[in-house]
Amino acid sequence: MIRKLGLSDAIGTKLAHDITEIRPGEFKGPAFSKGHTVCRQDICHLQKLGKNHLYSIELEEGEIHENLAASILAGGLAGEGVCWDDNPMEGKITLHAELDGLLYVDVARLAAFNMADEVMCATRHSHCLVQKGEILGATRAIPLVMKRAPIERAAAIAGGSGGILSVRRLHKASAGIIVTGTEVFNGLIEDRFAPVLEEKLSALGATINGIVFAPDDEAAITDSIQKLIKKKCDLLILSGGMSVDPDDVTRKGIRQAGATEMSYGASVLPGAMFLVAYINDIALLGVPACGLHHRITVLDLILPRILAGEHIGKKELAFLGHGGLCLDCPTCRYPVCPFGKS
Repeated sequence: MIRKLGLSDAIGTKLAHDITEIRPGEFKGPAFSKGHTVCRQDICHLQKLGKNHLYSIELEEGEIHENLAASILAGGLAGEGVCWDDNPMEGKITLHAELDGLLYVDVARLAAFNMADEVMCATRHSHCLVQKGEILGATRAIPLVMKRAPIERAAAIAGGSGGILSVRRLHKASAGIIVTGTEVFNGLIEDRFAPVLEEKLSALGATINGIVFAPDDEAAITDSIQKLIKKKCDLLILSGGMSVDPDDVTRKGIRQAGATEMSYGASVLPGAMFLVAYINDIALLGVPACGLHHRITVLDLILPRILAGEHIGKKELAFLGHGGLCLDCPTCRYPVCPFGKS
């Protein structure tokens, strides 16, 4: 039961909820916290906040306060690699990364959760790189007082498969790079692809275990792949030879090396001619020439997911289409932009 009190009558009582103060451009947060004992000196401040009445709450059977509801919801939402403090502020709890890694959001279950009455959760985009301690999302129950049963049902939706939000640590890959192209192999032009790939791999914690140059010859490409696998590389990136020209034979070399699964073509620009293949558990990523021209391409969307242990196939490459168009801005601000965000 909620009882309305005039400010003078509320002196000596404890606040039933946080009272928010907003000073535009300066501050938003609780001016008074739940449990604060109202005193006469608070009256003027409360009036300036538009509070001419306060409320006392006597919970009836089966009812819970917004703070407890937020705790129940957070417990359901948080999966592996996600943590939260059981200290709601204004009825809200934020979820944080427990480790460095890649954020995964179960988008379908998040929608189902938000379809439940009187609850909400807002998150960052799935597949974004996060660091330990960063905010991943936030949840709250919308009313001040609500029935416990619907909150527990919403939490059960969230926790049904181990939480809606999770963070996966990136595998410290032992990577090999194969630069294809007869013009590079013969020294007619200087290679500029390997340094780009080295930088991207190193930024994600991978070790470069070998760099090989191969001509546009499928047997030579096959031999290069097998050499790097023998060197215990567990991730291979091949550059060049991915277009539709007859002398672009990188795909043939990959298949001849023993690839049992190959997905060619991604719904992304730049990067439509991207390739993902597997030889046993070793992922091979074929990067088209756009990777040399553009700072950010499909490789930047897929590489972290591979290192997080995700198996990428035709379906995953197809789903990149929504948000997969780079606007090629004069000043690149990725990842603070729409590219790769569905």
